[in-house]
Amino acid sequence: MRKTRNQQLPLAEATADHPKAKELFKISEILDQNNSIYDLALQDLGVSDNEVGANGMTAEQVIRAAIIKQAEGYSYRELAFHLADSRIYGQFCRIGIGGKVFKRSALQRGIKAISEKTWEQINQVLVGYARNHGIEKGRKIRVDCTVVESNIHAPYDSELLVDANRVLARLLTAAKAELPGIVFSFMDHRRRAKRRNLEIMNAKNGEQRKKPYKDLIDVTETTIGYGERGLKSLLSYKAVTLEGYGMRAWLVQQLHHYLPLARQVVCQTRRRVIAGESVPAQEKIVSIFEPHTDIIRKDRRDTYYGHKICVTGGPSNLILDCVILEGNPADSELTGMMLDRQDAIYGRYPLKAAFDGGFTSHANLRKAKANGVKDVCFSKGRGLAEVDMCRSKRVYKGLRKFRAGIESGISWLKRSVGLTRCIWKGFESFKSYVWASIVSANLLTLARKQLA
Repeated sequence: MRKTRNQQLPLAEATADHPKAKELFKISEILDQNNSIYDLALQDLGVSDNEVGANGMTAEQVIRAAIIKQAEGYSYRELAFHLADSRIYGQFCRIGIGGKVFKRSALQRGIKAISEKTWEQINQVLVGYARNHGIEKGRKIRVDCTVVESNIHAPYDSELLVDANRVLARLLTAAKAELPGIVFSFMDHRRRAKRRNLEIMNAKNGEQRKKPYKDLIDVTETTIGYGERGLKSLLSYKAVTLEGYGMRAWLVQQLHHYLPLARQVVCQTRRRVIAGESVPAQEKIVSIFEPHTDIIRKDRRDTYYGHKICVTGGPSNLILDCVILEGNPADSELTGMMLDRQDAIYGRYPLKAAFDGGFTSHANLRKAKANGVKDVCFSKGRGLAEVDMCRSKRVYKGLRKFRAGIESGISWLKRSVGLTRCIWKGFESFKSYVWASIVSANLLTLARKQLA
């Protein structure tokens, strides 16, 4: 029979009987067994009393909040809500009943303060934990590369020119509005730039695009000229208040950053569109907001805008190592480096190593064998015999099947912990984002291994 009233609520909180709650509880146990993780984070947070800023986030709370953010794919605003709303997340982050609710800005400052180097060291602590508990011995590895995209729009030349106009005009408008008495000539051409961009997008062929492109380049150069004159006025401007001085310094820093990028966009557009020149990838800029972004051409088919990463995995599906690369080096140049890094992590080289076909070369095989790797499997031999790489064809086939598992591991990283696209700004933050995702994924893997 249905009851008309609820029974009295218990005074003590019960542990939720839910798979996700159990995983978080196990992750919490793993973190507590590796307290050095919090000491590593504290070095970046730079506060001796184990607190961060006015909101008082401890290093432990910062790490735990970062793990939830990456594992669930929350924005900082969503993370702040769920930490305040969810009893399970509150327990995991050691907030407790009636504890302090952290704002989005406090969460962002704390999590973004953790550097890429610290996340990498945290991952090494977890790899050591896995070795001590017999989960991952590091004797058998598989290596492959993938691309993590930057958070940018499609890098059309016209869009980049519009971005340059928009940013410079916004900065100069702010200078006029916020700094009384500053003198420099400026006209806002953002609407004109947008019209030319629409004409370019709706043009039927390249010849029709040239005329609006020339006008868009001209208007961008005009705005750059306004920016250069505005920068000179800002450098000589005498602020009368502390707020005015701060605004002046910020505007100077922003113009110093964006003016060279705008010039580079104009230069490459002239070369590509007007002169018909093929501009090498290393000379291009594909975003003025994320200028570190590389152009990655994969398998001569797809083009990606971000950074190439090389990951090493083991039979346990843990990510043992990761390197975030600049440019687009060939996979064959990375083989020796990835093996040497395993030696640095474990104090020895692995006994078996499986690589994608792009890593294949006679020199890489010789170096791996010289370092004590008994079986080396390149998924495409490219002139290398199977018995030259491994002790037998049977061993080679087994390693080749084993290598395919890294593909599913990379797919899981992209689908589950947000490694498809980095949403943090700047190259240093890009590297931190990648490592934070890997640490979160490894903690989930360790928890599930121990709960199984």
